[in-house]
Amino acid sequence: MDGAILGIIVGITAMMVMIIKTRIPVALAMVLSCLIMGLFAGMAPTELVNAIKSGFGGVLGGIGLIIAFGVIMGACFEKSGAAVRMAKTFVKICGKGREDLALGFTGVLVAIPVFCDSAYVLLHSLVRAISRNTGKSAVGLGVTLALGLLITHALVPPTPGPVAVSGILGVDLGVYMLWGLAVSIPMMMLSLIYIRKVGQQYYRVPNGDNWITNQADWANLENVKETKDEDLPSNFLSFGPILVPIALILANTMIGEGNSFFHTFLQLVGNPVVAVGIGVLMALYGLTTQIDRKEMVGSMDDALSTTGLILVVTGCGGAMGAVLKASGAGPQVAEVIASSGIPPLLVPLAIASMLRLIQGSATASMMVAATMTLPLVETLGLDPVFVALACAVGPVGFSHLNDSYFHIISRTLGITELSDQLKIWSMTSTIAWAIGASIIMTLNLFFGKGGTLIDPIIPLAVLGAIVVWMKSRKATPVVNATAS
Repeated sequence: MDGAILGIIVGITAMMVMIIKTRIPVALAMVLSCLIMGLFAGMAPTELVNAIKSGFGGVLGGIGLIIAFGVIMGACFEKSGAAVRMAKTFVKICGKGREDLALGFTGVLVAIPVFCDSAYVLLHSLVRAISRNTGKSAVGLGVTLALGLLITHALVPPTPGPVAVSGILGVDLGVYMLWGLAVSIPMMMLSLIYIRKVGQQYYRVPNGDNWITNQADWANLENVKETKDEDLPSNFLSFGPILVPIALILANTMIGEGNSFFHTFLQLVGNPVVAVGIGVLMALYGLTTQIDRKEMVGSMDDALSTTGLILVVTGCGGAMGAVLKASGAGPQVAEVIASSGIPPLLVPLAIASMLRLIQGSATASMMVAATMTLPLVETLGLDPVFVALACAVGPVGFSHLNDSYFHIISRTLGITELSDQLKIWSMTSTIAWAIGASIIMTLNLFFGKGGTLIDPIIPLAVLGAIVVWMKSRKATPVVNATAS
């Protein structure tokens, strides 16, 4: 066996053992794995260390600020009540009887700047209020919200994971956003088929610290007072910090280069760093003016302190990619995969899914998968966008006991039995994973060979079709959950 391939096997095995069985943190385990891979491939020590340093700095130089700005924006959303305003707006748009769909769309949009676990805790009080006032099971409502948050957390920038993946694989952020949204929405909507059945089977309506499990008992309850609209920011201030940066990035991607003042201006404001920075300013001066300055600065500092590990792990992913490229292992691995007959796109999906199952962190799983797949992109002629999406979809599934999100959802919904927890959340996330993987493999089959993926018209058409389908379903009644 060639030394480079043996080094990859030994390096990955050692990294997994260190992460799972020792006290060595993920970042250090990745660096040690880089050293193992490089030395087995016969790289000189100086060359190996230089590759690690250049790879680390190269990735962070492109995406570090975007991650930091996104976290600051998330802190503004958490403190201001903007996320609650967005949820209430979606409930009005979707109409009576479609509250779960509204919460799903809320999750898809809110998780763009806010970490999914923080957003879920923030919005869970709204889940309880909707459940109490409509008689719908909090299980179905809460799981739909949680899944919408998780999907976008994994698939749509500027959440740290997808930003890191796009940076490692060199994917245009605007194109990635479009495809991420085009995949996220049907993932969430198709998963509703299973979630609604689970909500009917596990009928729970909150009543203080207790749960009502019979719809007849719910009829005797009083409605819960929700947050008054006048206490929340406006729709423009709530949606603007998310939608304006997305619009600027997409406009820059679609219009392309030019020599006019308009093109120059758009290239500036449409740059992901500048666009997300504009969103942060909108959030700071539109959402937080009524919040004490010291309190808001403290919240942003706390939020930024959590990004340190993410940035370091992201940089280590870039370092590992640089070592794999410099060692020449990429073409050899690609040759092995090509001769095996395995669809190449399954490689990043399998790596990310396996890491998620073993160690629980969605962000770390997709970054390592992107790093390991990077040398295969050019050699096997893969489309980087679909490789990035495969890396991001992998961690959506298989959420279980080693995932903190699993425990947050189970605890807030009053589900205490492990078998019920696995059926309600683990199975839901795995079904969403299967749907997402199928969508990406299909899209790659049609659009991943001839270079058409860089044409923004395709994902825009997918999003348009989803909107048209949603409008056509407005007149279709949705049956409320009944007691089991």
